[in-house]
Amino acid sequence: MTDPTPTEDLVLREVSDGVAVLRFNRPDRNNSWSVPMELEYNRLLEECAADPEVRVIVVTGAGRAFCPGIDTGVLADQVGDPTLTTHPHKRPPATLPRGIRKPIIAAINGACAGIGLVAAMNCDLRFLSSKAKVTTAFAQRGIMAEHGLAHALTRVMSTSKALDLLFSGRIVMGPEALELGLVDRVFEPDELLPATLEYARNLAANSSPTAMGIIKQQVYEALESSQEEARTTAIRWWYTVLRQHHDFKEGVTSYLEKRPPAFAPWDPATPTVPDPLPTD
Repeated sequence: MTDPTPTEDLVLREVSDGVAVLRFNRPDRNNSWSVPMELEYNRLLEECAADPEVRVIVVTGAGRAFCPGIDTGVLADQVGDPTLTTHPHKRPPATLPRGIRKPIIAAINGACAGIGLVAAMNCDLRFLSSKAKVTTAFAQRGIMAEHGLAHALTRVMSTSKALDLLFSGRIVMGPEALELGLVDRVFEPDELLPATLEYARNLAANSSPTAMGIIKQQVYEALESSQEEARTTAIRWWYTVLRQHHDFKEGVTSYLEKRPPAFAPWDPATPTVPDPLPTD
């Protein structure tokens, strides 16, 4: 299936006040997922990761949908000829956003299903329109839970609740999505993006990019480690990186002087692993 939208327009990028907004933009297909859109989304995520002007990333959809899943034209092609695979194992993983050391917030403005839900679950926070419908959809299409969604769901809700959503493919909205832990905030439709941007701009203005980047890495690593490993890793970050960092001094000084902080941009050279503690 040929996508008529130019590649550079499949995902739109705007930056203001330290916040980048990435907007899925296939209005003729309600932002349904395609490989070209995926590749452009990943490219822009990496661009935001390297951009010192970007401190927080917001992901949303153009028009009335967030992303209702993979394009039906792609599905039809694959049913007609199973050899027409999209080769997900040869592309960057759907978990790529989790390795970007900047906060990423999904503003789910409308239909969010299948791989669209995978994209939302790989953001760090999820804010939802009260009118948006969310569903896994996979079992109803005869396929497995894609791209690690089985793992992501069981980290925010119980195993049985995750299985309920995956088995049934039922639609979840507003209060129930919040109660399940699927999302973190619910807003009326016209309040969703303004409220998300206000939250993001507050992070960009008042939270250290270095601290947020390290905290994000700590939290995802802690999902697969023990509490003791998380404790000792935090000590290593403090002793080998953060106690000498500009942002620690600025955070304390601005607090004592009762003024807004002037934190440095995220430095891509920041270590991904803290040095071991000295033995002497």
